[in-house]
Amino acid sequence: MTSQVSAEEPPPAVADSSTPAAPSGAATTPSAGRLRRLFHFTLPGCCGAVLFAALSFTPSLLPRGGLLQGIVAGIDAAIGYGLGVLAAWVWRAYADREARTPQRSSWRIFLIGAAVLLGVAFGLGQYWQREIRALMGVTEHNLALVIASPFVAALVFFLFLLLGRGIRRVYRWVAELLSRRFGRRAAAATGWILVSTTVYLIVTGILLDGLVTAMDEAFSVRDTATKEGTTRPTSALRSGGPGSLVEWDSLGREGRAFTGQGPTGEDIEAIIPRPAEEPVRAYAGLASADDSESRAALAVDDLERAGGFQRANLLVVTTTGSGWVDPALVDTFEYLSSGDAASVAIQYSYLPSWLSYLVDQKKAREAGRALYDAVYDRWSKLPQDQRPQLFVAGESLGSFGGETAFSGEYDLRNRTAGTVFAGPPNFNTLFREFSDNRDPGSPEAQPVYKNGRTVRFTSDASTSMPPENQAWDGTRVLYLMHPSDPIVWWSPRLIASEPDWIAEAPGKDVLEGMVWIPFVTFWQVTADLPFATGVPAGHGHKYTTEYVDGWYAAMRPAGLTADNLTALKETIAAVE
Repeated sequence: MTSQVSAEEPPPAVADSSTPAAPSGAATTPSAGRLRRLFHFTLPGCCGAVLFAALSFTPSLLPRGGLLQGIVAGIDAAIGYGLGVLAAWVWRAYADREARTPQRSSWRIFLIGAAVLLGVAFGLGQYWQREIRALMGVTEHNLALVIASPFVAALVFFLFLLLGRGIRRVYRWVAELLSRRFGRRAAAATGWILVSTTVYLIVTGILLDGLVTAMDEAFSVRDTATKEGTTRPTSALRSGGPGSLVEWDSLGREGRAFTGQGPTGEDIEAIIPRPAEEPVRAYAGLASADDSESRAALAVDDLERAGGFQRANLLVVTTTGSGWVDPALVDTFEYLSSGDAASVAIQYSYLPSWLSYLVDQKKAREAGRALYDAVYDRWSKLPQDQRPQLFVAGESLGSFGGETAFSGEYDLRNRTAGTVFAGPPNFNTLFREFSDNRDPGSPEAQPVYKNGRTVRFTSDASTSMPPENQAWDGTRVLYLMHPSDPIVWWSPRLIASEPDWIAEAPGKDVLEGMVWIPFVTFWQVTADLPFATGVPAGHGHKYTTEYVDGWYAAMRPAGLTADNLTALKETIAAVE
């Protein structure tokens, strides 16, 4: 951003050449001069700003409210302004001429064209947003915020513009100091390098680290609370319950919800009409031990104490950042196994999922590997005929952590009985390997890898898990991914290159009108991230009843009817 805005740098003598001159004889005070420079705009920059602001109304993956649309439009306009100024500067350099003052008629034509273009873009944007809401069944719509969005966009644009000009002012000051010891060109180049590096270090170091630290402290306080409806377990089969090696208070907010809730044997029998047991659940929170390896060892010790290794099915779950485990994921696993199941998980961060997704990847990697290795070590020492079936699962950043314990397709096949990953982030190592090396002709939104012999992908688990009519023997690894899930599709590569999932035919809940635009699409999908779960189930990053079909495919439980699965879906859909 700074490089784009500071590209507005013209020679000092013509710095304000496109601003009308003051009347002859009129006195110009220093403060008035500074104000004029502050609100000085170039015509090429304004053209770029208007173009990018108009493009920001094009559809992305999720519905956008007025406030969010205003922020996106403001950011895109600031980028467009910088690119417009940069393009003009490059053109003048090749043409070997100075900047010229635009005629008033040029500004008049620009203003009329800008009003028409932005008006049309705004109208089309509202049409596209209505279409997206209809695709997803979203009914909430705040008209007041829609009306306010242009003002929000203008405010955001000015803030970024002022920030860029402040950085440019610092650059000029540094370059002037250096010019006393070096030539002007060397001073300018060195000053630019120094200022750019300093800004980068401040943003990625001081500001980002400070923000993460503050957020971590804020959410650590939240972690001491207990969710409504969660009570300390009275069963010895749960961490935090009688005889547990893990203190209830150390489990954290999400850990207490994980062990204090979930179906009982009676609940399971009411849906799956056959004898059922109460499932085992083991967990260790951040306060339970000092590091991931210690927490994993403690959780596995408590799993063994509760008899988890004597169950027929054992599930290793990597949590999201805050330690959250999707109830739909684990509950479904327990229902389909008639309670003859044990699950184990550990917490590695206080931060919510979308923020952990951006800054806590290392912690997720360490936790996923430490937990699976600890479970597998204990499991592998059991007699072969006494080992439970070993399953792996994770949602969002949990899928990233879950993948890190494995080197590839063969490792997943050989060391698990089945795997379900939902909403995998685009940077997942194995997900990217499988998707990038998909079979020719298969789309990125639902790729086919090695003819689906072990790993499969589905955008709708209730209808298909391609390839059809192909054997799926042995271990089954399944990725659940909605076409409209920004967690799955967000990548820095969106800035400058068009991904296949946009170039190909759109998924069932993505508008055909979505196109890739350099810079613009990246910010649109980035803005979708915090709201990825704020849509109805079955869209965005909200996975619920998909787990019924997903786990049914991965576990292959015998004796269940279509009515049983329908009843289970109704139960899972009602789980908060």
